[in-house]
Amino acid sequence: MIAPGWPTPVFDHLLRLTDDRGLFEHAHLSVPRREHGYCVDDVARGLVVVCREPAAGFAVRRLERHYLAFVLAALDPDGRCRNRMNADGAWTDEPGAGDWWGRAVWGLGTAATCAHSPAARQSALAGFRRAAENRSPHRRAMAYAALGAAAVLRGQPGEPAALSLLEDTISSIGPAAADPAWPWPEPRLEYGNATLAQALVLAGAALEDDGALDRGLALLEFLLDVETRDGHLSMTPVGGRGRGELGPRFDQQPIEVAALADAAASAYQATDDPRWLVGVRLAWNWFLGQNDARTPMFDARTGGGYDGLEADGHNHNQGAESTLAMLATAQHARWLTELS
Repeated sequence: MIAPGWPTPVFDHLLRLTDDRGLFEHAHLSVPRREHGYCVDDVARGLVVVCREPAAGFAVRRLERHYLAFVLAALDPDGRCRNRMNADGAWTDEPGAGDWWGRAVWGLGTAATCAHSPAARQSALAGFRRAAENRSPHRRAMAYAALGAAAVLRGQPGEPAALSLLEDTISSIGPAAADPAWPWPEPRLEYGNATLAQALVLAGAALEDDGALDRGLALLEFLLDVETRDGHLSMTPVGGRGRGELGPRFDQQPIEVAALADAAASAYQATDDPRWLVGVRLAWNWFLGQNDARTPMFDARTGGGYDGLEADGHNHNQGAESTLAMLATAQHARWLTELS
């Protein structure tokens, strides 16, 4: 069980979604939809989650080996990355530097520092260095990559590829908007919003760039204000959220909640300011059922996460993205409990 007071991630459903090749992207209810194949987007997120599980047993370490091998296999020699593989093990797209590349860099950077064996850490660092030679024209892809760069610097202080990537991410995200009532660097909140704030926080802290750090904290504060309603998170839905669009909106995605928990945890670690821990609590409480539909967003017995929050409850499918979002948030909530 995952209890509210002491969250212990349960990996049963993640194991069910994984075979010897990779992590199936979709599920019908709790049954993997093998016909839809695999994607680096999810496998890289899975690599982050299993690498940062401190007491990983044999089963979780096996996931780590599979996920790391999958992400490394997706890299081209020039560091660009494929994303989609079909159920027969064939890549179905061309290498590129979209969001999946950024998530691959994130996963490899995390594994380079946190994987559970020296060989895995060495392989991941080599893959990170290759992928980090690229840059993406998309700010979110750069923000995901920055999370990996910051992770590398925790184990390899002064790593040139990581430092350069963080510097370029600050430029990619750009300055805050001129209007203090809407400081977000885009006219609408879209997806992965908290990751932009987190990337600035991590880059600012690592590079001792107080301007970037302060900008990231300000964006996170704005996001928490916009996405908190009546004491609980009311997340930006799939369709985005613009100025003046208040009240609950659906379809809310668990991945947005996990990103907010990640960003709040990073803000606390960068500042030691306990007010950021509120974001972690709100995120875990969202999964427990303190949300706009007042419904739990995971199966506590299996560790399966539900795919979306609707006005009348949750989507009953338990795909990889939502399961990993819940597990990642549970890891932060456990850390929060250990702090108290």
